[in-house]
Amino acid sequence: MGRIAPVFISNAGAFYVNLWFTMSITLTKSAAQRVKSHLASCNTGEEWHGLRLSVKNSGCSGLAYGLDYAREINETDRVFESRGVKVIVENRHLDFLDGTEIDYVEEGLSAAFHFKNPNVTEQCGCGESFTVS
Repeated sequence: MGRIAPVFISNAGAFYVNLWFTMSITLTKSAAQRVKSHLASCNTGEEWHGLRLSVKNSGCSGLAYGLDYAREINETDRVFESRGVKVIVENRHLDFLDGTEIDYVEEGLSAAFHFKNPNVTEQCGCGESFTVS
């Protein structure tokens, strides 16, 4: 589950209402095992913090997922932990990715990460890009 962050709303400066919201990015067991095994095999001498998830402008539907292994955590990042793996997301991408579940699927000779994103409203035919509302 993601971090819980407070939001304060002022009513003419007289009092504050405290609201709470939760954001999350999760991994399936298969995805977590794949990330852990890959990070364990990276003997480059560098410290790896986890998996970096992002979005970029691309494809016929407008956005595409970016996935990489994170060497650093920046001030503008939100860190989620799922099944023992840190998932790092830059704050500006959270509106597109909140609630996403990442899976790792092996079928025959191919293997890939798959994304179940509740924010997606349209996807291109090839499944490489998406739109959110």
